[in-house]
Amino acid sequence: MSLPRIAALAVLAAVAFGGAANAQTAPAPQAAPQVSAAALAPPKLIVTIVVDQFSANLFNQYRSQYTGGLRRMADQGLVSTNGYQTHGLTETCPGHSTVLTGMHPTETGIPANDWIDTRTGKEIYCLAAPQNHLAHGRDDTDNGPVGPDQLRATTVGDWLKAISPNSKVMAVSGKDRGAINLAGHQGQAFWFTDGFGLTTFVEPGQTAQAKLAPVAAFNTGFKAWMEANPVTWDYQRDECRARSGDWTIRGQTFHSVLPPAGLKFDTSPLLDEQTLKAAEYLLETQRLGQGATTDMLGVSLSGTDRIGHMYGTQGPEMCEQMYRLDTALGAFLDKLSQVPGGALVVLTADHGGSDFVERLHQNGYPEAHRVDLAPIAAINATLRQRFNLDANPLQMGGSGLMVADKERRSLADPLRTQVAEAAVELLRAVPDVAFVETRDRLLTDPLPDSRQPEMMTVRERMRLSTLPERSPDILIAFAQAANLGGRVGGTLAGHGTPWEYDRRVPIIFWWPGAHGEERFLPIRTIDIAPTLAHVMGVPAPKVEGRCMDLNGFAVSDCPATELTPAR
Repeated sequence: MSLPRIAALAVLAAVAFGGAANAQTAPAPQAAPQVSAAALAPPKLIVTIVVDQFSANLFNQYRSQYTGGLRRMADQGLVSTNGYQTHGLTETCPGHSTVLTGMHPTETGIPANDWIDTRTGKEIYCLAAPQNHLAHGRDDTDNGPVGPDQLRATTVGDWLKAISPNSKVMAVSGKDRGAINLAGHQGQAFWFTDGFGLTTFVEPGQTAQAKLAPVAAFNTGFKAWMEANPVTWDYQRDECRARSGDWTIRGQTFHSVLPPAGLKFDTSPLLDEQTLKAAEYLLETQRLGQGATTDMLGVSLSGTDRIGHMYGTQGPEMCEQMYRLDTALGAFLDKLSQVPGGALVVLTADHGGSDFVERLHQNGYPEAHRVDLAPIAAINATLRQRFNLDANPLQMGGSGLMVADKERRSLADPLRTQVAEAAVELLRAVPDVAFVETRDRLLTDPLPDSRQPEMMTVRERMRLSTLPERSPDILIAFAQAANLGGRVGGTLAGHGTPWEYDRRVPIIFWWPGAHGEERFLPIRTIDIAPTLAHVMGVPAPKVEGRCMDLNGFAVSDCPATELTPAR
């Protein structure tokens, strides 16, 4: 690449950072020009936006107050007010894995963010790829070497690349699991890492320089911007300031104010603002949607999740995050409206979330509380005595309980099965346990029909999160509004449950010139992939999701969906 070209890219990257530090002065987004829906051809760019921990409740809470991108999408887009993640273990990695595969976690191979290798007792990250390296040269950071290998399903981007090798499929995120799940097996994934900028994975035979080439100039500009702009976060809205207060959490005082204690780039609105700047940079420099073929861009926004965990969802922190995210998305939609080949955007979430239980308790939910794990300790003592074991057999791992020795290695059958079944009977008597079952028993259930996700039983939801070798020995769900753990300076609130506040997510399709339409019947995140494939005219393999007509593009009606037999 010539020096003038490098210089031009560096200038473009540097310009990208100018607005984030002063988001409150950003101009109001301009309305997109109205285009006749009947005249729209299949778009040249498909953009998938996943807002991490963006529950339907949170979207609806602020819907009337948005003025930027989220308001534009809500008013002009095709809005499904009852969108669902259908499975029970609602975490980031499995949730992202459903969006562009059209498959449930039990089929994508991603049941949770982590699971336990039963032979070694070691924890395995959902996208672990030990044969790879991290492009920034620090394999001991983040989640270590990663890649798409653990994802057993293919994605829309993979289907597109199979018939159009020159199409570009790219994704950017604050997290590796956000970017990689959206990029699929054939795309390019980039995510932020501390002190570096955007990184990616490097497979054997590849070089870090080549893999980082698409974002090298962005990283130069980002580093300069970070050095010139210390991380700050203060009030921009009085209604958010009014949500401040002090809370006692497990004997410690949490000051819910701005700026929060321990403020960092990746636990502030800056993370999503810069992720969207990176997406704009890729849009411009890679000329996405401007070639002869269709391109795809995935954008996973991690800020809402980080803020929700650290500070809860009903304080000044999330209030300011909602408004700043709305503004940043407005600027991004302005860019997408200028794509010559046209753009189709779908926005959803990997899961929902809830507030921390102390504030829920005060706000009218007396049942909200933190789970007492003492009964499980007592059950361990009972099991040790009953089966003459020299260590506690129940250990937390992989979003459930493992039946293991003190090194966390699985007990050999038939002892493992006997202990697990005895533990389940004892756990069912614990007041906070709403559901518990052994993995082996759950796997004998057929896969449920999820087309009416709101009607599914908890057992059916948990079945869609269960895999033979990656799920824990015992799957467990605690009562609604009951939270495990929690500490000031760490995780105050969480998700991962089969309850509606963690499963219900917005699903919105938008394109420049779209006319607002509200749909109330439930749809699922697994319905997104076959819908996008149909719009692009890309053949899709048999998936669990079904195609939805968007009423805006010059394509034939969605093909009839066969009933998926129980298996």
